Amino acid sequence: MDTFDVAVVGAGPAGASAALAARRAGARVLLLDRADFPRDKPCGDGIAAHAVDVLAELGVPDAVAGYLPVPALRLVGPLGGQVLRPLPRPAYTVPRRIFDARLVAAAVSAGARLVRHTVRRIEPRDDLVVLDGVLAARAVVGADGAGSVVRRALGHPVNPDRHLALAIRGYTPAAPTGGPLEQRIVTSGARWPAYAWSFPIGDGRANVGYGEVLRGQPLTRQGLLDGLSRLLPDLDPAALTGVRAHHLPLSTHRPPVGRGRIVLAGDALSLVNPFTGEGIFYAVLSGSIAGRVAARAPRTAADGYARALRRRLGTHLRHSSAAAWLARRRSVVEAAVRAADADRHVFDTVVELGLGEGLLDGRTLARIGLRLAVRRR
Repeated sequence: MDTFDVAVVGAGPAGASAALAARRAGARVLLLDRADFPRDKPCGDGIAAHAVDVLAELGVPDAVAGYLPVPALRLVGPLGGQVLRPLPRPAYTVPRRIFDARLVAAAVSAGARLVRHTVRRIEPRDDLVVLDGVLAARAVVGADGAGSVVRRALGHPVNPDRHLALAIRGYTPAAPTGGPLEQRIVTSGARWPAYAWSFPIGDGRANVGYGEVLRGQPLTRQGLLDGLSRLLPDLDPAALTGVRAHHLPLSTHRPPVGRGRIVLAGDALSLVNPFTGEGIFYAVLSGSIAGRVAARAPRTAADGYARALRRRLGTHLRHSSAAAWLARRRSVVEAAVRAADADRHVFDTVVELGLGEGLLDGRTLARIGLRLAVRRR
């Protein structure tokens, strides 16, 4: 049985980043995925500047090469308020079929061994973790998404309702705006919390989608499409292509980061921003930390990873959870949008909280509180 230093289950952004980080630490790396690349993955395709930074540190400076920067973001509140401002740093929209394949290619170029394999059985031993009785590694990174096999093997079920969202995504011709490219996020007054997005790719198309937090009631494909049409009325449903749905395990309900030689990263760890649904930055960051720790200290990987992740994201995750709790009320989100329209600092704070690792601060909370008070008069 061939033994590797680190086996990474799942070759999406979290898994490829883990493989890259482990290789940079000198480990012999096995990268496993059930699909061949390139392959599609339903997602909003938005790549924040923070994710680009992490990938550059991993030796992938061209992850978004050839795609136009999107310099602005429009937020629409559930009661009609809106703000359009330049982003602190431009974002990108790169279809996951392209983006993920680039990261996998970079991991293979760095020396990781890519194997198409569906992992079904995980057997921890004293000195190794055995996968399906035929593969072994000194440490395993579970980066296999919302339905993670590795997570289930550790005894952790999927997120419960209210901590799990369902979204639908498609591609459509981008409506001309007459100005610079802008990302658009439209929150919904109905079926709260819910929102739609439109992210221009820069090639005449946009990634559009709609998502809702699950609340114990079944959601249908048609219901999600109806929500998309309601929030993006300029959309031509007949022009939609590549329509697929996907789950978003929100970071408000995270399992333990792992056990012993096994750790979780990205969606497998429920690292999806509850405020925006963003997960790529969390994926590449958590993957890079997991891969590095697993390579350097495989026997105690879970303990080391927990400490490293807490140092980097612990405070931010507490703040984003608090923001998600506040955002249960439509009036709070509406006040935040209106405050962001009036104050650039509030806008930048909301963006950093939703797309990166930002924190709430007193000025932002005070401005939102003031808007709430004004609306109550």
